[in-house]
Amino acid sequence: MPPFSLRQHRPLAFFIAARGAATLAYQMAGVAVGWQIYGLTHRALDLGLVGLVQFIPSLLLTLYVGHLADRHDRRRIVSFALLAEAAALAGLAATTLLHGGSRETILLFVLAIGIGRAFEYSTMLALVPSLAEPEILPQAIAASSGVKQAATIVGPVLGGFLYLAGPAAVYGTSFILFLFAAVTILCIRIRRIPPAREPISIKTVFAGIGFIRSRPVLLGAVSLDLFAVLLGGATALLPIYARDILLTGPEGLGLLRGAPAVGALAASLYLARNPLRQRVGRVMFAAVALFGAMTVVFALSRSILLSFAALAILGWADMISIVIRASLIQLETPDEMRGRVSAVNAIFVSSSNELGEFESGLTAAWFGAVPAALIGGIGTLVVVLIWMRLFPELLKRERLQGDG
Repeated sequence: MPPFSLRQHRPLAFFIAARGAATLAYQMAGVAVGWQIYGLTHRALDLGLVGLVQFIPSLLLTLYVGHLADRHDRRRIVSFALLAEAAALAGLAATTLLHGGSRETILLFVLAIGIGRAFEYSTMLALVPSLAEPEILPQAIAASSGVKQAATIVGPVLGGFLYLAGPAAVYGTSFILFLFAAVTILCIRIRRIPPAREPISIKTVFAGIGFIRSRPVLLGAVSLDLFAVLLGGATALLPIYARDILLTGPEGLGLLRGAPAVGALAASLYLARNPLRQRVGRVMFAAVALFGAMTVVFALSRSILLSFAALAILGWADMISIVIRASLIQLETPDEMRGRVSAVNAIFVSSSNELGEFESGLTAAWFGAVPAALIGGIGTLVVVLIWMRLFPELLKRERLQGDG
């Protein structure tokens, strides 16, 4: 396998810089939105609504976005999406300064951010294989994920401390970072054969679903992540844990939100230099099981140090699963289908993340934060056991590329 260095792959370096800036902005804004809206209402359900209003655009738009990504310049789609998210952050900053913010206003702008992310996320995933040769793609994905996770560490911490100057300071800084990311994406120069402009139809829009359904390994990988993270998404409850259980402030919330990224960054740095070469299916199942177990530990913890450690290990396990799933999808998908297949994957990811936040908020409203997190962790472990029986092809998968 050839040595991997970003200095030898300038377009990939530009892409990673843009992704890092956008992730930093998104994570900072997430801390501010969560703390602000919970401070206004003190309702767990409203934290769940933050996830729900981001999920709805993904559900409605992502398949169409995947079709666009296979027909048009992916860089421009990503850049315009980032500009839309920047505009939403500017609106949040302005309304917070002028009126102090309200639940309805915050959710409206979060919905706008969700629309931008529906266009950004899957198109950005489809862009990666155009920037790296197949032989180094798993390492490129790990390197990109590493920078993303570093931003996920810094973003919540920085957002938490900036919040001491008010939520508008967080939103304004995020606005600038989104602008930087949009411009940087446009600076990427790649050579790509223009795709065939097949007419849009129901068949072409849903082609990505058919592609994944025809490959049990891919279907098992993306659905495992969907149901595991959907159930184990305790991060939506962090404002409740920080304020009411661990008795800390916004800076403590920032540290907790960044904890999963600490583990994820460690895993991605390791995988960038030591790519997985065997038993990738078993490794993926083990990683998701560890994710569920650490969710249980976090649910029962009353110490901020133990909670941080549990979330960090959770993030480490999640990154192992992410790199395996992303590598399988990109290596087994032809370029003319990558937009639509990445769109399906994006729906699964947003379902597990944003819809998982809504599920956690709703369950917490019914049973309380601790039972909600505990149920989610146990549910993840049950999903792992069921999926091992449903998808033996994934369990037996040995290598990322060229294996059955």
